[in-house]
Amino acid sequence: MAEVVEFPSNGDTASGYLVMPASGSGPGVLVIQEWWGLDSGIKEMAERLAAAGFVALAPDLYHGELAGHTEVDKAGHLMQTLPPDRAARDMSGAVDYLAAHSAVTSGRVGVVGFCMGGMLGFLIAVNRPDAVAALVPFYGFPQGDPEPDWSRLTAAVRGHMAENDSFFPPAAARALETKLRAMGKDVTLTVHAGTGHAFMGPHNALGTLDADRAAQIWPQVVSFLHDTL
Repeated sequence: MAEVVEFPSNGDTASGYLVMPASGSGPGVLVIQEWWGLDSGIKEMAERLAAAGFVALAPDLYHGELAGHTEVDKAGHLMQTLPPDRAARDMSGAVDYLAAHSAVTSGRVGVVGFCMGGMLGFLIAVNRPDAVAALVPFYGFPQGDPEPDWSRLTAAVRGHMAENDSFFPPAAARALETKLRAMGKDVTLTVHAGTGHAFMGPHNALGTLDADRAAQIWPQVVSFLHDTL
């Protein structure tokens, strides 16, 4: 069952796409959007997680704005003009909503993010170490000035990066993994050979969908989230 829900966001209200598992209950997982917005691809990922037994919530960080899969300039504009403080509040509110939901069976939640959402997934994990136990970022991570206080990261991280990616270069992913492991963090960032940015995206907006690789990775994601949560 899928529905649009509203939840408090630090004095304001945010909304998201909530999908329930057939069993009616399960661990909670936050699904964070790409730069297109809360589109069909992100909704499909939430639905896949629900089919795997999770209560999945994808918050609408653009508050109703959406870029079509050919509107790269608009997507870039939406990402660049997304108010960071509002996004942080909305993600934190979504975490609280999930953690308190009667169908959620664990007090701590997982986060799965794609592209921009992969980067934001790291940020919410750092900002909410009390609630986020597992993080699966796809082809996205903080770089340079936006890097957070990594000492606050307690979630186990299993990231999946693209080999051919000018947005989030694999060398930078490997450097971040080395840095975080040196701090004692449980972090693995796998760079998948031959893949391009957004290789998991069912919409194939960039022509980089690797369906075979996606089919190999997805069971690993599900197992990691179930084992950790």
